[in-house]
Amino acid sequence: MPTSVVTLEMIFEAFDGRRVTIRVLDPREDLQGSEVKAVMEDIIAKDIFSASTGASLTDIYAARIVQRDVNPVELPA
Repeated sequence: MPTSVVTLEMIFEAFDGRRVTIRVLDPREDLQGSEVKAVMEDIIAKDIFSASTGASLTDIYAARIVQRDVNPVELPA
């Protein structure tokens, strides 16, 4: 049976120039851009996450809501 997956993607730029994406499953439907921006600013200010290279997140690049449909494929036994 197909299912729909909704994800909030918060995309940051790291000190080393790489982009880092943090994904949150099932965000609130009424989520406002100002709320997302405030959380992203807090993540940067508190240095909560870093890139896989260890570089700190330095800037907000983008944020988006992604919705995708997942259709499982039945495999024969």
